[in-house]
Amino acid sequence: MSGWAIALVVYSSLALISFIPVLRALTKWLDLKPGGPSFTDSPHFSEEGKNRLAQNFERMQGTLTFWKTYAERYRTFHIYSLTWISLSTVGVPLLAQAIDSDPWSKWLLTVVAAHSAILLAVSRAFRVEAHYKAFRNGESEFYDLYRRMLDRPGVFGGSETVRIDKYFEQVETVRRVVRAAETDNFPSMEDVAQESRVGHLGAGSGPVGTPQRN
Repeated sequence: MSGWAIALVVYSSLALISFIPVLRALTKWLDLKPGGPSFTDSPHFSEEGKNRLAQNFERMQGTLTFWKTYAERYRTFHIYSLTWISLSTVGVPLLAQAIDSDPWSKWLLTVVAAHSAILLAVSRAFRVEAHYKAFRNGESEFYDLYRRMLDRPGVFGGSETVRIDKYFEQVETVRRVVRAAETDNFPSMEDVAQESRVGHLGAGSGPVGTPQRN
């Protein structure tokens, strides 16, 4: 077996093995971890107030699980894509200069370029980085509100009713912001088609250029 064929097998194996964390993230749902004392343990609220806050948090758990799971999915795919696109950006021009009459050298160049082009097209079409930031920021914003309400409820208002209503209002705002970001970042068929064309061109034209940020 030629050295080029061995290099192709090594590259393909590394690409597949490093994709395992992405595949694992895509096929499982994450659990919410306990965050210490909750509203039911708080000394700042009446029993009625604790009950309202606890029910609101229970209703948010499905949303929080969704945000956490999808943030992790987009994060792992973004890291995978960024790593291999960066490597191919350096490697493809070098391979283009090194290929010889051995057909395996051309196959290696084609596979590396195609792999990078596909990852770039998927990342751009599905706005992977933007989705990750939207879900991660939404999760972080909610828990900041949650901890603030537990530790310093006075910043939400003078009375318990005002504080709880203000807290609920801000939670709803966070949900709307994340929902709007998710909707705005969701790809259209035109986006997918356009990035697919770019991917095909990149795979067939040899060296892949440095990816541009959206």
